[in-house]
Amino acid sequence: MLFESNIIQFHVIVALSMELISDHLGITQSADFFRADNPEGVEARNEVVALAFEDMISWMQEGGQVGIFDATNSNKKRRNMLMKLAEGRCKLIFLETICNDVNIIERNVRLKIQQSPDYAEEPDFEAGLQDFKNRLANYEKAIEEGSYIKMIDMVSGHGGQIQVNNISGYLPGRIVFFLVNTHLTPRPILLTRHGESQDNVRGRIGGDTALSEAGELYRKKLANFVGKRLKSERAASIWTSTLQRTILTASPIVGFPKIQWRALDEINAGVCDGMTYEEIKKNMPEEYESRKKDKLRYRYPRGESYLDVIQRLEPVIIELERQRAPVVVISHQAVLRALYAYFADRPLNEIPHIEVPLHTIIEIQMGVTGVQEKRYKLMD
Repeated sequence: MLFESNIIQFHVIVALSMELISDHLGITQSADFFRADNPEGVEARNEVVALAFEDMISWMQEGGQVGIFDATNSNKKRRNMLMKLAEGRCKLIFLETICNDVNIIERNVRLKIQQSPDYAEEPDFEAGLQDFKNRLANYEKAIEEGSYIKMIDMVSGHGGQIQVNNISGYLPGRIVFFLVNTHLTPRPILLTRHGESQDNVRGRIGGDTALSEAGELYRKKLANFVGKRLKSERAASIWTSTLQRTILTASPIVGFPKIQWRALDEINAGVCDGMTYEEIKKNMPEEYESRKKDKLRYRYPRGESYLDVIQRLEPVIIELERQRAPVVVISHQAVLRALYAYFADRPLNEIPHIEVPLHTIIEIQMGVTGVQEKRYKLMD
């Protein structure tokens, strides 16, 4: 399950029909099973599709809002079946991905043979490879047009295109906008909090103070780290909030453009800005207990909640998805928790509790194989 998306603000679940094929019909199924002219295979696959779809619908009826149904729904009969299952219960959007790069196809097929349970019992790699290519050919024979968002050669990193047919409504429009701005070009995103501030030393939240002695040391170490890590990445950029502690932290970094985002400012503590948590507990006990009970939804008086922060980060996330070069984001704890959770697929309710310590760099490597993470602690 994916966490509630910063981009479209909906709960998302992924329903995997292929996993149910393995569970209900056995792990090993040859390419013949997926032929469009195999009535037994079609019937069995339709049964599994219905099970997976009903499971997804049940989840949505319990409060979920967006379901990603991962299956090969590439012909009108299958799509009509799904539309009938969805009638009166949810709206369907078909997303197609098309790749014409034979090298990428070959690489992905080989990864499939190596990692998929479909071929776990096939000792002959080349036989499995040929079987899966036959399966692809069977799918291609069945492909017909319909309502869709079609992504063509987006994985290549050389542009690609998106075709949209018969799509309308707010949510479908947001999905199209998101897909237009995403790609799988490998690149790192480095997340770090500003160096320790004077208010950090005093235990005060919010504020806009300068760096402490330790913070001054960290910004030098950060500049040295970034210079070495990104020395061959001339197109990289440094993003900060508009608060001076992030701007000061970024100042020794040279050779890269620096961009200030108001959306990267720390959570607005409202009337509690500049207070310590002990002072809030003593002078505003009801607010202290409300925050303790539900940090995610708690909103500081005249300030923000974590949900508010997530909402305002949408343009930042869209722009991060668009970037093809590395980005160093120097921001604040609540903001970086939300950004990290988006890329790491962490559940929404975990966001206020994700560990994002001072003087630590979290490197998220984006690429075709998913997201990988490294942490670098620059100071004890």
